[in-house]
Amino acid sequence: MKLDILAFGAHPDDVELGCSGTIAKEVSLGKKVGIIDLTRGELGTRGSVEIRDQEAALAAEILGISMRENLNMRDGFFVNDEAHQLEIIKRIRKYKPEIVICNAIEDRHIDHGKGSKLVSDACFLSGLRKIETEHEGVQQEVWRPKVVYHYIQWKNIEPDFVVDISEFMDIKTKSILAYASQFYSENSNEPITPIATKNFLQSIHYRTQDFGRLIGVDYAEGFTTERYVAVKSLGDLI
Repeated sequence: MKLDILAFGAHPDDVELGCSGTIAKEVSLGKKVGIIDLTRGELGTRGSVEIRDQEAALAAEILGISMRENLNMRDGFFVNDEAHQLEIIKRIRKYKPEIVICNAIEDRHIDHGKGSKLVSDACFLSGLRKIETEHEGVQQEVWRPKVVYHYIQWKNIEPDFVVDISEFMDIKTKSILAYASQFYSENSNEPITPIATKNFLQSIHYRTQDFGRLIGVDYAEGFTTERYVAVKSLGDLI
């Protein structure tokens, strides 16, 4: 299956928090989009691996994506080395995305920055012909995505560009709330964590609202990029 866009998250729910509005918008435009979670979030204070697996599947259904896969890397302890890079390279060569989206370049959770660099490095290495890979018994061809973008998570990173998601804010919210074990609920007896507060849920709304305000729409998501955004004409920016 060739994908137009492949989004990576260090943990299940990272992609939903960071760029699910953009994903829902691209799906509505007929794009094939997939999500790969690096870990199963097994070190998370709330919920369990099994519960998070179910929540990730529900969120994928809400977003209407073409596939979702989990690489079962060690939550908190995966590293940016050859073995981990090769696992990412195999998926990039399998799905051949034009665009890769991944974690924030630097963030409160150490896995976010690590995951960001791991995926970015693997995207480059995936284009090198002398790195040979085989996946599911098939010898793979080289593939390098055209661009790598990074969504914004806990920290207020200045975006390089923003995407209008005004018509898809409801879907973004539903995909996030699919992870009921992780976020604030009046009826929950789980321990309080930084993302399991009413303030955090509200911050998702007001951050997208503020990005939207800055470009004259209701809601938007921000991204950073590793290289200049190129357009064919000034009209593409209107």
